[in-house]
Amino acid sequence: MFKLANQLTKALVVAGLSATFVTTAFAQSKYSGIGREATKAEVAAWDIDVRPDFKGLPKGSGNTLRGQEVWESRCASCHGTFGESNEVFTPIVGGTTKEDVKTGRVASLTSEKQPQRTTLMKVATVSTLWDYIYRAMPWNAPRTLSVDDTYAVLGYILSMAEIVPEEFTLSDKNIADVQKLMPNRNGMTQSHGLWNEGGKPDVKATACMTDCSKHVTIGSFLPDYARNAHDNLALQNRPYGPYRGVDTTKPPLARLPGKMTTVAMGADSITPAGLFKKHNCSTCHAPASRAIGPAISEVAAKYKGQADAMKKLHQKVKVGGAGVWGSIPMPPHAHVPEGDIDVLVKWMLTGQ
Repeated sequence: MFKLANQLTKALVVAGLSATFVTTAFAQSKYSGIGREATKAEVAAWDIDVRPDFKGLPKGSGNTLRGQEVWESRCASCHGTFGESNEVFTPIVGGTTKEDVKTGRVASLTSEKQPQRTTLMKVATVSTLWDYIYRAMPWNAPRTLSVDDTYAVLGYILSMAEIVPEEFTLSDKNIADVQKLMPNRNGMTQSHGLWNEGGKPDVKATACMTDCSKHVTIGSFLPDYARNAHDNLALQNRPYGPYRGVDTTKPPLARLPGKMTTVAMGADSITPAGLFKKHNCSTCHAPASRAIGPAISEVAAKYKGQADAMKKLHQKVKVGGAGVWGSIPMPPHAHVPEGDIDVLVKWMLTGQ
């Protein structure tokens, strides 16, 4: 019941209710005396989202020089030196102009000459970028960037797009001013089905149930020229969650596949297999089948009998690399302790 109370609290906090209100209400329910109010530390651990009005934004700052250091060590392997890469993920920088910064509307979004839609072409709010970088990046080690490094990396991204100067310090004090420079800040619309009741979300309207279409096709598609623009999406997913991207190297499916099974993430362990999960190695690697990267069995076979295999693989894990197993790069894992790398490499090579 205690676990259930905490899960309920977390769900309702995400929905926008304060943890104090939720836990107090729960404690005063018919299950009074069971459960407790969430501590400030527990609420802080859940409440990390940053809204477009910057509510929830932590205090801090970071300059572009520091941002470049973090970018080159932890981001460039997937996103490219200048944020232009579409080798693994969508390009972040490109397709925006000085005129877009003035107007707040990216002109190339409506041009067929610009089939590649970059992040800074589409996103309207700088808070979205801050929030996503802080909670989800780097892809192989989310939530490992500090608040100040998040400001620094975001500032560096904006400087690469010439939205802010090359030498710039982004902080909670000036981020609202930066919002006024976002190239597509006026590109957000409320002209859709969820926003048609006087500017408020339509959550109470009654369905008319008249003049309904007999045949409705629900889904999404990409035009042929853009379908495989970012390479095979099926290889670009974390190995947990019920859905995976489609294989964009092949034609669209005639029908949707069945629901996939969610892979449960167990508790941390000091065993090699536990370290493998703890450091998110399973994001790209599986024991006997190729995922984004090679299977553990493939690595063991390739380096079998090589006297310096431990040293080679230790270095590859630590600094990253590309080209050995295909075009998708191995990101650096400088945050992983040296001892853990040795344990993991030995386990991959010997199974022990």
